[in-house]
Amino acid sequence: MSDIRIATAEDQILLDKEAKYCSYGDTVHYIEPPRIFSRCEGSYVWDTEDQAYLDLQMWYSAVNFGYANPRLNNALKQQIDTLPQIASQYLHKGKIELSEMIAVDAKKKFGLDGRVHFNVGGSQSIEDSLKVVRNASNGKSLMFAFEGGYHGRTLGASSITSSFRYRRRYGHFGERANFIPFPYHFRGPKGMTKEEYGSHCVQQFARLFETEYNGVWDPKTNQCEYAAFYVEPIQGTGGYVIPPMNFYRELKHVLDQHGILMVSDEIQMGFYRTGKLWSIEHFDVQPDVIVFGKALTNGLNPLGGIWAREELINPKIFPPGSTHSTFASNPLGTAVGLEMFKMTNEVDYGAMVMAKGKFFLEGLQDLQKRFPIIGDVDGLGLALRCEICGPDGFTPDKATLDYMVEEGMKGDMVVDGRKLGLILDVGGYYKNVITLAPSLEISYPEIELGLKLLEQLLVRATKR
Repeated sequence: MSDIRIATAEDQILLDKEAKYCSYGDTVHYIEPPRIFSRCEGSYVWDTEDQAYLDLQMWYSAVNFGYANPRLNNALKQQIDTLPQIASQYLHKGKIELSEMIAVDAKKKFGLDGRVHFNVGGSQSIEDSLKVVRNASNGKSLMFAFEGGYHGRTLGASSITSSFRYRRRYGHFGERANFIPFPYHFRGPKGMTKEEYGSHCVQQFARLFETEYNGVWDPKTNQCEYAAFYVEPIQGTGGYVIPPMNFYRELKHVLDQHGILMVSDEIQMGFYRTGKLWSIEHFDVQPDVIVFGKALTNGLNPLGGIWAREELINPKIFPPGSTHSTFASNPLGTAVGLEMFKMTNEVDYGAMVMAKGKFFLEGLQDLQKRFPIIGDVDGLGLALRCEICGPDGFTPDKATLDYMVEEGMKGDMVVDGRKLGLILDVGGYYKNVITLAPSLEISYPEIELGLKLLEQLLVRATKR
């Protein structure tokens, strides 16, 4: 096992400048010294010493299709040479065709007419969805959201994100959320199957509507004080928690009974991360609004957006000027988004992702059998989780996972004579979950390599 890594002289000059000139408001140094990276390709990134790291988090699932994907990069390059810029009040082909592609797909899957509205990223698109929801509900600013849910850090988005630390200094800006327990079966009550626990959580939520004294429902007017329920079908920052398959169907029944919209936040789990275009598709429900971002452009352009039902977003109810961003629906982003859709429609991309995810999950399950500190593994497509616990296999162990992350970033593990590092992401309610989001283009040998590197980190963790 290597000693603590020391920054090179060149890197240290840059780190000194960062310490003096860069805001730390959007900076987290998970390791010291922080790595500075110089290039990337496929499932790998290289630091300034040309040390390779296998990346199993892919920019928080923004780079679903691999670093420097040639086809998507070329779409961006071609657009740069034709129409790289145009003000968003003017039309261009990419905006119209990408909107059509998303809306037609939603009609086919959900049987609903709808429209697409673009913005410059996930949090900004959450803000737009809040406008759509408030407008459709006569200005209601209260929302339901889940414990463990994450929807962004802009003022509105942080108000419906369950972590108080993201809004502690800034207060609330209109929206407020009632945070409802998510069916996190591994840490739920014992004695229930996963499906039984899902139904139990829905039943507990439905109790809020039994009487006016539960504080959300007026039975005399049949009106709820809350406008929408914001859901991540599979929790992202919360630790890639996968609910039972019956959960959203039963939850949507309660929402529909009381006129509450369902907003599906697909920013992290969309674009085939779970083996389907939208992760909500696994659960046999019709969302009222879908919010997307990240992998739409494979991280090449900050383009996000929303799809909403026609009744919520048609020009009569949501007229011109309702929201605006200078760079929304920009032609560089829409060109990459269109190419991404064409690329994933040419093969059965969902089946490919599900097969790779099954293979990866089986490898994680094998590691779980051999390492008692792995309390839980689960996965849907290539959204996978590995929960690190104490010797009892249940008590959260953040310290051990932090150690594993630091060891992975040393770049000193050896597999088949090749020295490598491993990039992992940390999530979960207790920050003890490895949230695995590899490139959807990852090869089977690279999955095997990732499992071997994880095994080395687990061996180091148990022997330290």
